[in-house]
Amino acid sequence: MALVAKFTFNPFQENTYIVYDETKECIIFDPGMYTEAEKKHFTDFIESAGLKPVRLINTHCHLDHVFGNKFVADTYQLGLEIHKGEVPVLESFTQTCAMYGVPNVEASPAPSHFIEEGDSITFGNTSLSVLFTPGHSPASISFFCAADQFLIAGDVLFRESIGRTDLPGGDMKTLLDSIREKCFPLGDDVRVYSGHGEDTTIGYEKQNNPFLNGSY
Repeated sequence: MALVAKFTFNPFQENTYIVYDETKECIIFDPGMYTEAEKKHFTDFIESAGLKPVRLINTHCHLDHVFGNKFVADTYQLGLEIHKGEVPVLESFTQTCAMYGVPNVEASPAPSHFIEEGDSITFGNTSLSVLFTPGHSPASISFFCAADQFLIAGDVLFRESIGRTDLPGGDMKTLLDSIREKCFPLGDDVRVYSGHGEDTTIGYEKQNNPFLNGSY
């Protein structure tokens, strides 16, 4: 059975996730740790739980989701995996940090592997399916665990909200189509782990999300 651990990091209150199972192998999604205290909190959890990180993945490459890429890559000797459509976003990371006035950032390593829709991401006894869910960013990807009914969604879908679409590569119609065509068919009971805020379910969002139920 796969389990999900959430950590809320950096000034943007971004959610970093560790997904792990009984084998103790784990995947690190969207490492947003920024301060030394956040880095220590993260590594202390991995050590105390006896976990073995085996993959480092970005759902998308906005600055708050990649602050910790270099730290995680160096600490656990992992290559970075993203969708190839996110490369321009990743390459603009340090420039974007300067624009937002965010100091003392470490440049992200370049990706070592590209992930495509339809790929199976495996670790331990667990498999995650890759969904292409653009709209918030040019090539955001989400990860569905059919066996345990959860979705690592990045900034695609939030509790009673959706990802912003006013950044470069964002598009409202594309994002809404991604949610309705890729996320909704997964089933109402699927738990959604979002890039910000609390988790939710597909069924709850169908009923209560104003962007998706026609009340916005």
